[in-house]
Amino acid sequence: MTATHHAPAAAESGASATERFKSDKLATVADTPKERVDLLAREVLSAVHETIRRHKVTYDEYNALKAWLIRLGEDGEWPLFLDVWVEHVIEEVATEHRQGNKGTIEGPYYVPGAPERGSRGSVPMRDNEPGTPLVWTGRVTSTDGTPLAGATIELWHADADGLYSQFAPGIPEWNLRGTFSTGSDGSFEIRTVRPAPYQIPTDGACGALIAAAGWHAWRPAHLHVKVSAPGHELLTAQLYFPGDEHNDDDIASAVKPELMLDPAPAEDGETVSYGFVLDPAA
Repeated sequence: MTATHHAPAAAESGASATERFKSDKLATVADTPKERVDLLAREVLSAVHETIRRHKVTYDEYNALKAWLIRLGEDGEWPLFLDVWVEHVIEEVATEHRQGNKGTIEGPYYVPGAPERGSRGSVPMRDNEPGTPLVWTGRVTSTDGTPLAGATIELWHADADGLYSQFAPGIPEWNLRGTFSTGSDGSFEIRTVRPAPYQIPTDGACGALIAAAGWHAWRPAHLHVKVSAPGHELLTAQLYFPGDEHNDDDIASAVKPELMLDPAPAEDGETVSYGFVLDPAA
């Protein structure tokens, strides 16, 4: 199966990410105690007030901020903005207690329910899917070294054009998205293709911020994973490739040394070995 596609506009991507958040995450948000809201809201506003005073922010700059915030909402880019510039700190705080593998941000492009592929299989992909073939092997264990049979690995990533299925038009629904399980010894083997680096959408409010600040919009190439097993904490991570020019200045600040792969050349593409150690649930 083949398909042609183009990079989605910020509004398209933002709308998809917003709807996905509403369907997958909104229902799980518990009511936050008033005391917690009061504490966090006051401290965030206090930090904003201090920035205004310290830098003598003018009314023109204040109005520029208002205009940008209005556009951010109109473009539907709140999920993108928060995932790119805020989530990495939330993830850091949420997982600082872990003794097993380090994780990183989920980002806006996760979709649950990807096709099951067993412990050895390939992600769904198009005929002649562009990109270097990649065979990934590894094991999932607990922190005490016990192999975790039947652990689940959800994998998703961008294609060779830096686009994600279900968030860009013209790509088959589950392209480069799969769910894998580990064997009796905790092992797995996944066949996919090496993804490409990509820029986050730049024609919307987030792109306007990037341009105004003189930043770049690039994310290094990466594989997204969610790894889970009964009685253990869910691990959400991204795995990166050495030599990418944006490993050191990722726009989302999500790269960690522990998440770097070490690919080796193979007869048909590359191979990589990388496993996961999960923390027992408290």
